[in-house]
Amino acid sequence: MPGPAVSASRGTVCVDGYNLALAKGSGIATYGRNLLSTLGQIGFEGQVLYGPRAARSASNILNETALVDADRPGRKLKKFDRFLRTLTSRNGRTAWPIHSSGEVVWPSRGGGRPEASAFWAAQDLFQIANRSFDAYRKETPVRFDASGGVRAPDVMHWTATIPLHARGIPNVYTIHDLIPLRLPHTTLDDKPGYMALCQAIAKRADHIAVVSETTRQDVIRLLGVSEDRVTNTYQAVHLPTALTSRSQADVTTELEGVFNLGWKDYFLHFGAVEPKKNLGRIVEAYLASGLTTPLVIVGGRAWLDEGETALLNQVMRDGGPSAERIRRYEYMPFSLLVSLIRGAKATLFPSLYEGFGLPVLESMALSTAVLTSTGGSLPEVAGDAAISVDPYDVQAMTRGLRALDADEGLRNDLVRRGLAQAARFSVAAYEDRLKTLYGRVGLS
Repeated sequence: MPGPAVSASRGTVCVDGYNLALAKGSGIATYGRNLLSTLGQIGFEGQVLYGPRAARSASNILNETALVDADRPGRKLKKFDRFLRTLTSRNGRTAWPIHSSGEVVWPSRGGGRPEASAFWAAQDLFQIANRSFDAYRKETPVRFDASGGVRAPDVMHWTATIPLHARGIPNVYTIHDLIPLRLPHTTLDDKPGYMALCQAIAKRADHIAVVSETTRQDVIRLLGVSEDRVTNTYQAVHLPTALTSRSQADVTTELEGVFNLGWKDYFLHFGAVEPKKNLGRIVEAYLASGLTTPLVIVGGRAWLDEGETALLNQVMRDGGPSAERIRRYEYMPFSLLVSLIRGAKATLFPSLYEGFGLPVLESMALSTAVLTSTGGSLPEVAGDAAISVDPYDVQAMTRGLRALDADEGLRNDLVRRGLAQAARFSVAAYEDRLKTLYGRVGLS
């Protein structure tokens, strides 16, 4: 049911902190942070709704520390208490305000303090809401308690498929992709539960945001949403000037000192190790190429990674020249990752399917050639500025790798075209698309 129109001249948008709270971040966390930073640029105030483990305290400082406390095992609830919380969640939860004190130092690894004017919290909000939906197929409503002097939001923007909705205001949901339905073999999601959640969101949402035309058509077709209720905002690259303005000499020194790698002298793949990222075929194609240019892999284990890493693990165990050609890192600080992207001969991102494909855009914006795939939205992002291959065709990947390794002119041409393609996803263009999105729920 649509929420009321917003008449305030300077609106306030609250973004969920479901992924923002992750210590190592995620693609959706990056989306949320970029969304918040862009809100301020287009004249709106941004807020964040968290679901910390700690109960509400009379101390604002303690409430703020709960948002960024060290990760530790939660207190185990008694079975009846857990049942009661799950059962009553569908009746609604109240979020309390937290003022940004300036006293609490936020961890830098998760991206630091989000660009928000205020925070809200409801204990275990996301965990209990998910559990309640799994048990009863009921969404959890949220009310904002503005008695603490923090302005309640005018719009709630959920950055993921979450069984929550804010009472009394428009609710916008971002659906990044429908991969559990399009490529079910690549995820561990409960497919009937996932479909039920997506259908509930499709029915509930005042508007749905997507990040590509591919996902927009998936939402319209698979969820039966009318075209006028789905807006494609795409994404934009938000790269800190402090990192992008560093000289090539400084980055080269860093790469040599930290990784013993030379400038434009290695291939790079980065992303979570999961089936859709296609790491298994990347490694197979790289080994088959016979190239001596190192392959650097950056990505932590996600789910169903055994098949993706089987060949890689075997090669690393066996040792020898093949193992020496491959470097693998499970986690990389963002500043070092930017340096790795800048210094790579090419980024390899032939994913099976993507709702957007931010690594392709980031690499092009950082003047690095790209090998990607024809899967999902990747042709939208890459355009004609990358080598694009069938993600299931290992031989095509091998040929692409050899061409990138041997042909400097090809790489330079891809870099030139990549910069032009990345400019199509500029911050200014993203700002205009967000204005259009929020205008469709009455915020202007």
